[in-house]
Amino acid sequence: MNDATLSPPPRRPIRDLPDELISQIAAGEVVERPASVVRELVDNALDSGATQITVRLLAGGVRLIAVEDDGCGIPQEELPIALRRHATSKITSLSDLETVATMGFRGEALAAIGSVSEMALLSRPAHQPGAFLLDARSGELRPAARGTGTTVEVKELFFSTPARRKFLKTDATELAHCIESVRRHALARPDVGFAIWHEGKLVEQWRATFVPGDANLQDALARRLADVLGDDFVAQSVAVQHRAGPITVTGRAGLPDAARSRADQQYCYVNGRFVRDKVLTHAARSAYEDVLHGHKQPVYALYVEIDPARVDVNVHPTKIEVRFRDSREVHQAVRHAVENALAAPRAAALATGASPPPETAAIPGGAEDFKPKQPLAQIWQTQAAIQFEERGHHVADLQALWGPAKDSAAAIPDGPTAPRVDWMAASSSAQTDTLPPSPAPIPLNPRNSDQATWPLGKAVAQLHGVYILAENAQGMVVVDMHAAHERIVYERLKAQVDSGARIASQPLLIPATFAATPEEVATAEASAEVLATLGLEVVPFSPKTLAVRAVPTTLATASGFGDPVELARSVLAELAAHDASTVVQRARNEILGTMACHGAVRANRKLTIDEMNALLRQMETTDRSDQCNHGRPTWRQLSMKELDALFLRGR
Repeated sequence: MNDATLSPPPRRPIRDLPDELISQIAAGEVVERPASVVRELVDNALDSGATQITVRLLAGGVRLIAVEDDGCGIPQEELPIALRRHATSKITSLSDLETVATMGFRGEALAAIGSVSEMALLSRPAHQPGAFLLDARSGELRPAARGTGTTVEVKELFFSTPARRKFLKTDATELAHCIESVRRHALARPDVGFAIWHEGKLVEQWRATFVPGDANLQDALARRLADVLGDDFVAQSVAVQHRAGPITVTGRAGLPDAARSRADQQYCYVNGRFVRDKVLTHAARSAYEDVLHGHKQPVYALYVEIDPARVDVNVHPTKIEVRFRDSREVHQAVRHAVENALAAPRAAALATGASPPPETAAIPGGAEDFKPKQPLAQIWQTQAAIQFEERGHHVADLQALWGPAKDSAAAIPDGPTAPRVDWMAASSSAQTDTLPPSPAPIPLNPRNSDQATWPLGKAVAQLHGVYILAENAQGMVVVDMHAAHERIVYERLKAQVDSGARIASQPLLIPATFAATPEEVATAEASAEVLATLGLEVVPFSPKTLAVRAVPTTLATASGFGDPVELARSVLAELAAHDASTVVQRARNEILGTMACHGAVRANRKLTIDEMNALLRQMETTDRSDQCNHGRPTWRQLSMKELDALFLRGR
């Protein structure tokens, strides 16, 4: 190392940067690629009140981006002002900034785009006899021909910064990003028509599906979703309609079966603006926790309407990030909206041909109907018997479904969390103490019931002790009996714990200690009560060590339970990263899922026809019964058309 390396650099004087350099620095934040230009220009077109927007591209937007609209236009005298930095007509004061209701407001886009391209602005207001064309590079303003509206042409993007141009991808890739940018706008504005041309060819067109003044906005939005995302998206999704205080959440949530390997069909809007926000993404993903299998990504289009004063959109120059005044309030609203939409069993739609309603009633036997007197470890035995009788079925059928098999060892494992009980005695005692008289039993014999009202049909056989085969009006239904019954038990357990029961814990004979990070120690001390609610006891053993003294009883007695240290670390990490109530609910659900798995009927268990019909009827009235606790489907429908195709009938 020589002396020149150690010597300080010569001091440079502080001076003002040239306006062009300032604009190019700003362009680095606003303009990342051609799609960024398309987004900004379409924002301005929508703010102008346009009802038809046309985007024309050459070479994926690198050689030309032209956005035409039929909006209000820009007067001749304001055209030069529009190209200045921080010049806008959308806000005039701080109060306007705090309640922004337009797509654009910063006044940076046109100046930034003009600094890295050859841009021209052509516009004509309705009151002006002719249009005027402004060249951004030379400042020349001259008359031109155009109808009412505005056209912005951007040529040779990044011609003045060739280093930035080298980072662009192929024309096809840039074109795909431009189309996606327009698609995001189209999903939020069914009242505006959009058209995209590339190299003189029409590549996408979405006509307006809503006329202002119509009352049927939701139908128009569904038609726009079908046009943009495809008919399959609407067919494999349910309507979302939820209001929580000042927040309204609408849109459509994809069914678990329609989940994808990538998160490329997740659209969230706040007051009509497409955003990427961790609060919204986490809320939507958490609503799918109980019904999504593996690492699949759900699909959805959600529209959040909130008072503009309760959300800050001035977080980033791209305006794609927002910050909520009360993020917990928004998180809960979105999560409950999606959960309610997914909760309704889809079996009823087989008979009606319609989507299930977005809002569902509370589970009978929930917190308001049933106050348990048994420990949590015994709920999975008596609770189902009580609610089965409450539904109007015979407890004798439930005894055969849940009780020990006559020809084998007990279907329910022995242990402190699963004592053997007499089913008839347990159910009758609980019913006498805690429930009003049950209604008249509903006969389960198919010969004496209205089979037309059974969406999942009439059971006809059991296949290899694993699947139930049923016949309905549409064809044949195949049911995974263990997965279906596991969901039924799980939902009842959740309703039970929601009533105030506490998860029991079991002390460890030898506490498990582990070296903890300062964050883990702080989280364990601050969340002691939350951990106790989960049945965990994690206490400081030394300044850098934590000890796990107790774990949930259900997990301690489960055969597949692993290392308590790993359990404690994962829960502490969740508590540190997310809201405590969310972590408690997730961990509680995992524990109850383990209990439900042990309580559900096992494979190779022979069921009678009445027992199979009893399970089908419960599926039709249980929330989220279309998927098991692990997200796998519980039943499949095979229509007569599909069955005929298997045997080439009609050909």
